[in-house]
Amino acid sequence: MHRSETPGGSTVTAFTRRRRSRGRLSAMAAACAAGVFAASLVGPAQPAAAAGAPATAPCPAELAAKATCYTGQDSHGAHYAVAVPRAWNGTLVVHAHGGPDLGAEPDPRRSTDDLERWAVMVEEGYAWAGSSYRRGGYGTRMAASDTENLRRLFTEEFGRPRTTLIHGQSWGGNVAAKTIEMYGSGAGSPYDGALLTNGVLAGGSRGYDYRVDLRVVYQYYCRNHPRPSEPSYPLWMGLREDSAMTAAGLRARLEECTGYGSRPEDRTPLQQRNLDDILAVTKIPERTLASHLSFATFTFRDIVRRVGLRSPFDNQRVRYSGSHDDAALNAGVERFSADPSARRDLSYDSDVTGSVSIPVLTLHAIDDPTAFVEHESAYLDSLRGAHRRRHLVQTFTQESEHSGLSGAEYASAVSALSGWVRTGRRPTPASVASACPAFDAEYGTGCFFRPDHRPASYASRVNPREGAERWPAMSRTQELRWSRLGNVGIAP
Repeated sequence: MHRSETPGGSTVTAFTRRRRSRGRLSAMAAACAAGVFAASLVGPAQPAAAAGAPATAPCPAELAAKATCYTGQDSHGAHYAVAVPRAWNGTLVVHAHGGPDLGAEPDPRRSTDDLERWAVMVEEGYAWAGSSYRRGGYGTRMAASDTENLRRLFTEEFGRPRTTLIHGQSWGGNVAAKTIEMYGSGAGSPYDGALLTNGVLAGGSRGYDYRVDLRVVYQYYCRNHPRPSEPSYPLWMGLREDSAMTAAGLRARLEECTGYGSRPEDRTPLQQRNLDDILAVTKIPERTLASHLSFATFTFRDIVRRVGLRSPFDNQRVRYSGSHDDAALNAGVERFSADPSARRDLSYDSDVTGSVSIPVLTLHAIDDPTAFVEHESAYLDSLRGAHRRRHLVQTFTQESEHSGLSGAEYASAVSALSGWVRTGRRPTPASVASACPAFDAEYGTGCFFRPDHRPASYASRVNPREGAERWPAMSRTQELRWSRLGNVGIAP
């Protein structure tokens, strides 16, 4: 097994959990409430202290002999899981999960499931901590606050790590990118590096435009979401507030219109043409069409609720192309404009400014069918726009899944990031790739790096809205200006 070394060159082989009295925890909570750390924040209130000490819990089977695991719940209600290797290398990886999950209450299994999914981090000697967040539903800054709260909780209970990294996958990549901008900028950052994998890095105000397009293009062809016999509503809502539609019901309508779940020979000619047109116009892979439509239905409804039932989305001047009759499509598709304040709130909550001051390494599957690899171009352009390009290294793999990549690749990536933090020597895509086979000898999951890959622009994959080809979508100056207004963004 590979182990990362501490800055001094020695490997930490044991840890001691710091036991705090209730008085000490109360003092910590009071200090946070008083805003001791306010200088590092933009946006939400200070993270809360822990509601109680973490309790030991069973580890995933592959870690049972290698780590001690804990679970708990903080005072905001967020469940969390922690794992500390018995041969801890002194580095903590704080994990930001994807989604967002749409349940009203946080799912305590989310953090433990993610620990099992990313057990490779612990097997490599890193301590790991992941939060479920305090509630379901959209809220990037809320999730960033809960992630930072867990980092502080870990430090209180186990001592300050020598190095702290943050990892985010999928929407968690957006959460982690916001976390390092909100809490990790400037001297004295509590975060030393960030690993963003298959991340939704274009942010909320632009990162979902292809799903906006799917929502209206689908309805143009299918006319069943809603049906003519059902109450109508503007499609930017995703789904009307009082609808009882389920995910299964939505899939049934998609099947009715396109036959997507049937063999091609069992589809009617109209179903096949509908499917061909929807896929060609939106550039969404067939195998993830149902999941994207679900997001554009249920998650859009959640987002719209959180910005005051106003539209944060726009397609007024989009020109759709690729269908069998583009003129008819563009004449008949539903059009709408964004409410400026709703657009502002979504942007403030989720768009990145590119103002990072620590090493950031990204890892992205070239054929990711959910968070398209062109998100990486948006993130690169955001850092360029903020003059922070030097802090970013991007790597790509010839894989076609979104929710998980090769364990050997995760191990190689986090090792490269740790080395960059420790030595100051910036890795290259080629050096990350060349290190992978040594890790694959342990994990046997394969190395699929493509060091020469460069994704096309975000606008090549997603229809750009007027004025949306310049990055970052929200500058640091704009973020600071909005933060002074009060009641901006999405409530925790």
